Amino acid sequence: MHEIITLQLGQRSNYLATHFWNTQESYFTYSSDEESLVDHDIHFRPGIGADGTETFTPRTLIYDLKGGFGSLRKINALYEIEEPAVQHGVWNGPAVIQRQAAIQQSAYQQSLEEGLDPPQLTTESVRYWSDFNRVYFNPKSIVQLNEYELSSTLMPFESWEVGEDLFNSLDKEHDLLDRDLRVFAEEADHMQGVQVIAGVDDAWGGFAARYMDRIRDEYGKTTVSFWGLEDGLTSVPREKRIMRLSNIARSLSEIAPQASLFIPMTLPTAGLPNYVTVDRQSPWHVSGLLSAAFESMSLPSRLKTKYGSRHTIDRLISALNINGNQNIAKLRMSVNQKTAPNGYQGPGRLAAPTESRNSRVAYQDRSVRGSQADGDSDLTTFDMDFFPAETGEQISRRQRNKEPHIFGQVEGHRVKEVTDSEEAIGEDEGYERARRRAAGLPFIQKIITPLLFPLLDSFPHIFAQASVTASLAISTSLSTDTAVALRVKGLQSIVSRVVAITEREALSNSLGEIAEAYEEGWDSGSDEDED
Repeated sequence: MHEIITLQLGQRSNYLATHFWNTQESYFTYSSDEESLVDHDIHFRPGIGADGTETFTPRTLIYDLKGGFGSLRKINALYEIEEPAVQHGVWNGPAVIQRQAAIQQSAYQQSLEEGLDPPQLTTESVRYWSDFNRVYFNPKSIVQLNEYELSSTLMPFESWEVGEDLFNSLDKEHDLLDRDLRVFAEEADHMQGVQVIAGVDDAWGGFAARYMDRIRDEYGKTTVSFWGLEDGLTSVPREKRIMRLSNIARSLSEIAPQASLFIPMTLPTAGLPNYVTVDRQSPWHVSGLLSAAFESMSLPSRLKTKYGSRHTIDRLISALNINGNQNIAKLRMSVNQKTAPNGYQGPGRLAAPTESRNSRVAYQDRSVRGSQADGDSDLTTFDMDFFPAETGEQISRRQRNKEPHIFGQVEGHRVKEVTDSEEAIGEDEGYERARRRAAGLPFIQKIITPLLFPLLDSFPHIFAQASVTASLAISTSLSTDTAVALRVKGLQSIVSRVVAITEREALSNSLGEIAEAYEEGWDSGSDEDED
């Protein structure tokens, strides 16, 4: 079934993933008159609830600190069981149980449980990611790390080494891979891969790096895509900024070589298009914007094969990693301003085919196709760039103004309906890759999907179109280009000054090797205006 298992590491990743799961839930259909384009078996697993009924829950592992789950319970309505009795051990006297006050459910969650229309969410009403969650999780998916508390000033979970040490101690005691991940991996018939979402500028970067080590030890050939989240550095005190950049450098150095694909993500600092309004202090808002790009870019990996060729994670990586050592990609997005308001028959749904319908039109003309563009002019322009370029380092005017050279780019375009002009017959990928590489041209692949992005009541009103339409035509891209080298070199420069001398050389050399992969055949490294 080409299953994908998700690992969510930390508060920011859980905010983003909650938007993702809510969107996947919206693609389910409950009528014989509708059929979803999405193959739900890829991200959801069947099971049996406490009352013997069938359940369908996400194939995911959710890690967070104590207090990070909000009102979410490990045991939910699908798995109601009695709590185990308290073990007295060798103590014969009476036991005194002290319970921490439970976090009250939000009005939105209460309305969902009672089957009522939920109230509109606001930045004030969303306190935790569970406040806008619409999906039930299997108890095995919930993993609370009690050693640290969310937002603690006494024991902050900020330093890369803190996360590394926490994973090592927990893994030594419990064997996290065997306890948590193996259960989901063994359920898969033919696992497509693992997608990891984690912060890389705090302690979760160290936790994720050691988790990646274990994944590679046990599942060496499994495809792993890593989505690394970063907070902005604007208005951050110098000491904390240096620590975050050092954390990012360590994460990049240790995680990127282990991952099949590494995608760093942050909210753009250069400004957003005028149709987007985001409260930068609200993780609900920020994660909503990032999730729209994340969900749209990964959509082709979970489509049903009957509607065209499914673009697996492996195919995506093949189109991006042109030279074999370029696995760090830049994520960008745009929203089509001509999206038709209303009138769309529903997110993720096609009307069920009938005998009188032309099956060729229903399944072939509306299918997903890949094509390689003929030149740089075919590259789509995107107005939101989520690649974190800021390091605080000064760069030359030539480097700043120079247009990056693209090695490989995959574009995903969500449309209401595929038109004849958008139907393209792809050339042989192997031949096209070799031809364009020899000519110094980027390898470009475009994927057209007749499925708009749904705007749910759990999603923040950050898009201007939200008042007139229930879904958006979003275009996204992943690309490998020379901008990666500039970012990595900036981190390398910081490392050479602030990291302890015992690890400075090894870390700097590692970053240097990564940067070289994005200069090959393009930037000679000289200061002259010649390539």
